[in-house]
Amino acid sequence: MPNSRLTLPCAAILALAACSAETRPAAEQSSDAPAGLAGTGPIPSAMSAAPDAVASDAAIVTVGADGQMQTVRPGKNGFTCMPDNPATPGPDPMCMDANAMDWAMAWIGHKPPPTDKPGMMYMLEGGTDASNTDPYAKAPTAGGDWIKTGAHLMLVGSQAALRGYPSGPTPDTRAPYVMWAGTPYAHLMIPVS
Repeated sequence: MPNSRLTLPCAAILALAACSAETRPAAEQSSDAPAGLAGTGPIPSAMSAAPDAVASDAAIVTVGADGQMQTVRPGKNGFTCMPDNPATPGPDPMCMDANAMDWAMAWIGHKPPPTDKPGMMYMLEGGTDASNTDPYAKAPTAGGDWIKTGAHLMLVGSQAALRGYPSGPTPDTRAPYVMWAGTPYAHLMIPVS
């Protein structure tokens, strides 16, 4: 995946990504953190995605020019955090547990994700997604706008958890909703304040 950037949906994931804009080495990303993110550089940006109790011991990864994940800092608690993706119009650092990482890697690889292995992602800085219906959209459809979600959690890998929640192309991001309904990558978005 030369010259690609992994971008998670507020997916987010979410880690790790629908290949879109250019990838830059971690050293070049240090000035890309939006003003709202604590500090600058990949580590403070990535850590801003989750509570301190999670982020302080989480692995920090970035995506290299070759499309491969590079560990910036090893972790000790099973969580992996990624810094903001400067290719999207809003902040979107994320931090996920091992089950969510498996789900994200399946999404990135266009493979079936786990369906009975719930995983959780933090996106406490919010997220910006091109589509609530297309897991591989790189930009909003003509005349559309980016879906902006404030601080939220994502529950992935459990189809049962989605029952009873609304979905659709223009969700009310102030209440729980399903992103990418009808696809294998459907997941629950849970706003937090």
